[in-house]
Amino acid sequence: MEPNVKKDILSTIKSAVKILKKRDVIELDLLSNKTIHNASIYQDKDSISVAIIIYALSKIVKRVEHHEIHNWEKTSKIILESLEKSISYLEKDNEKAFRLEIKTILKKVGEIDRKLKWYIEDVLDKSRIVKGAKLYEHGLSLGKAASLLGVSQYELMGYIGKTQIADVFPEEGVPLKKRLAYAKKLFKV
Repeated sequence: MEPNVKKDILSTIKSAVKILKKRDVIELDLLSNKTIHNASIYQDKDSISVAIIIYALSKIVKRVEHHEIHNWEKTSKIILESLEKSISYLEKDNEKAFRLEIKTILKKVGEIDRKLKWYIEDVLDKSRIVKGAKLYEHGLSLGKAASLLGVSQYELMGYIGKTQIADVFPEEGVPLKKRLAYAKKLFKV
């Protein structure tokens, strides 16, 4: 595992443990958004798995606040223990045990919330959109970036519109007179 990815995953899981203990829905939601963003940057299986777990937990904790989930105390204790084990395994560079523990957490979350499949799809969709925005930011056309990542131009533009990517202009553009002369030449005017 890449050192930056490992560092980010450790930080994320440690934060998740603290937040889950406090049952802070807002902080968990913010952490979920951050992990989705990071998963889109790194695009490795471990980052995506952690993003899915945090995202699913944020949805579950919201439902716990509305008393929609039974036996949450027992289940949350198991999930917290597994998260702490995963931290320990990763700190000891035992990636195999870490990944097994992550699978255990995903299974437990899946037992709580049958919507896990949708959460996985949602995280992956968001990751593709963020990655498409990065490609657009680096000069690819909107259509090309959307096509490469299998998202619609509409979805991609919706995300780009919420960022400041479209507001960035090159420092040196083509002067107006040159653009006008080119257009006249092009249209034989």
